[in-house]
Amino acid sequence: MEHGKALSIKGIMTLVVLYLILSLGFEVSFINMLTLTVVLGAVSYLLGDLYILPKTNKMTATMADLGVTFLIVWLLGFVLTGMDLGEMAWAAAISAVAMAVGEYFFHFYISKKPLGANKGLRASHSH
Repeated sequence: MEHGKALSIKGIMTLVVLYLILSLGFEVSFINMLTLTVVLGAVSYLLGDLYILPKTNKMTATMADLGVTFLIVWLLGFVLTGMDLGEMAWAAAISAVAMAVGEYFFHFYISKKPLGANKGLRASHSH
């Protein structure tokens, strides 16, 4: 249940950020933006929220999320859209910074929940 709620919050945040930046700002189609949202949400949840965050701290996990967001949006976005690699990198950089801000605050929520490797580590790594 907790994973479902956390994934829903993360999914909505990712959808809104990528819609505003990619669809409105860079004219990426809704279906491509939705594909990026699903892939990014799954990878960053497993890697950043369930693996890196419990072992490090909020800032380290946020920086990892920034890098993951950039790479996924840039490379998968390029494959999906055929957009110029440089323009896609610019879209990915803006998306990564915006997502990192959201992820930082999401980490406050997720670090208080007993999820995955986070069990028993809720009070530690509160930086």
